[in-house]
Amino acid sequence: MPNEFSHKARIFLHRGDLVGARACYEAAVAEDRTSGAQHDLIESLGNLGNVHAMQNDPTTATACYREVLALQKTAGSLHAVGHTLVNLGNLHRDTGELDHALPYYLEALDLLTSLQDQRALGVLYSNLALLDLEGGRVNEAIAQFTRALDFHRIVGDEDGLAVTYGQLGQAFLKAERVSQAEKCFNNASEHFIKLGNEPGEAATLRVLASLYERSENRTHALRCLERVVQIDERYRLPHLEDDRAARDRLHQSSLGSSDS
Repeated sequence: MPNEFSHKARIFLHRGDLVGARACYEAAVAEDRTSGAQHDLIESLGNLGNVHAMQNDPTTATACYREVLALQKTAGSLHAVGHTLVNLGNLHRDTGELDHALPYYLEALDLLTSLQDQRALGVLYSNLALLDLEGGRVNEAIAQFTRALDFHRIVGDEDGLAVTYGQLGQAFLKAERVSQAEKCFNNASEHFIKLGNEPGEAATLRVLASLYERSENRTHALRCLERVVQIDERYRLPHLEDDRAARDRLHQSSLGSSDS
């Protein structure tokens, strides 16, 4: 059972206090080492690694994850090993070390495929796609995102579907396949609506509005922006003023077109 320091760390994380969370997880790791509770140590170390990653400290995060990986392999926790390999790959990708990220992803792919961990495979294929995008391999990224969507559908991962459709839409935009991008962003929006994730919906509709405006479909663009502004106002999102300005400009442009 996680110790009291881990409980306090979760409270700090909920408040967005990464410094406090790190200090508590460091104390939790020290206590778990003393008690010899290996399962708790794995969890505390993994969480400490996550906090260091969020604080842009990949070196310490990597050290935490590697120790976690060794402990998980000793314990025979193969699903957990796969997830930690993905975390290590993510760290290297986030720091631009794409060649170092790929071996971790491929090792995780072999393991998670053998375990038929379909939820984790959906996440992993999305990460592989992002790696391809960052390496300029757009068509390969599109194929990987498509595989990720297949796994998200199998397990009913609405979050995964929403996010991955948006990422696939961006990949189609890079490939200048605008109509397919538009379909992806519409799908992403529908899944964010199912989730009740209005900020996610707003981010997607913002991109859709720009696509509709590019194709001179002002009616659809304006409808998207009106919904975006409504969400901005409800959640006090940082794009509120820009979105209002875009909505008002498009509204004036539509009035001008109808007058002429």
